[in-house]
Amino acid sequence: MSTTVDELTVDYEEDGHLVVKELDKAILSKGAWATVMFRYKQWDNKLEDYGPDKYIIRRYQKVSGEYRAKSKFNISSADQARKIVDTLQQWLAEVE
Repeated sequence: MSTTVDELTVDYEEDGHLVVKELDKAILSKGAWATVMFRYKQWDNKLEDYGPDKYIIRRYQKVSGEYRAKSKFNISSADQARKIVDTLQQWLAEVE
């Protein structure tokens, strides 16, 4: 378990092989509840290589000094990521 937000990762190893490889992360909020967005790749056994970039937003709660995953949202494709960005930009422009 991680005791700081900076230690949080989506890296996942199985039988000595890195199955999920974190490429980047953005810490969106810190505190008792933390929100982190990750960019990662997942190993594809059929291709014997990592697949395309994927994205996930995770919420963590700090309990007894350690962050524990509480919820997540998988962004299923680059197209969906673009739609999220476009929508947020539109909404923010309306407010400003």
